[in-house]
Amino acid sequence: MIGVVGLQASGKTRVASILTDLGASRVRMGDIVWNEVKKRELEVNERNVAKIANELREKNGMGAVAKLCIPVIKEKGKKSEAVVVDGIRGIAEVEEFRKEFGKDFVLLSVEASEKTRYERIKGRKRRDDIETFEEFKKKDKREREWGIAEAIKEADYKIINEGSLSELKKKVSKIFKETVNENGN
Repeated sequence: MIGVVGLQASGKTRVASILTDLGASRVRMGDIVWNEVKKRELEVNERNVAKIANELREKNGMGAVAKLCIPVIKEKGKKSEAVVVDGIRGIAEVEEFRKEFGKDFVLLSVEASEKTRYERIKGRKRRDDIETFEEFKKKDKREREWGIAEAIKEADYKIINEGSLSELKKKVSKIFKETVNENGN
């Protein structure tokens, strides 16, 4: 299992897509929150996603979303040699995955400058993205409060994502090969 952690627009989803292209199954942690937003018949937007994410964590602890993902990860793991988990947001989630999967869990951080990340958000137009630099800073602050900086520090592998897509693919491919071989697959 490869967990991917990083601040908004660092390239987590791109890295997860590359890992999927290399043969991993994928679990997107945000889907757990999005599904809860939809279940409550709320509009899927940054405000509602943030509200529900906070609510889940307040009610069930900071590792709540990870706990909800574990059965999905196990199911996907039956069908492929590796599962990539996209969107880890804090150290409590890392701890839940390490507790459940032990040495089979590898954490990969994806990092990019604030300027690069904000430019990416302005260009991608996702439904749950922020719209202003002030909102961007607020979301970074919220994720830091969830323990994302600590999770990034715990990464087994680190990718600086400031270059081209082909450079990113090379970095991710190398890590995937090392990880799969290291775990005996």
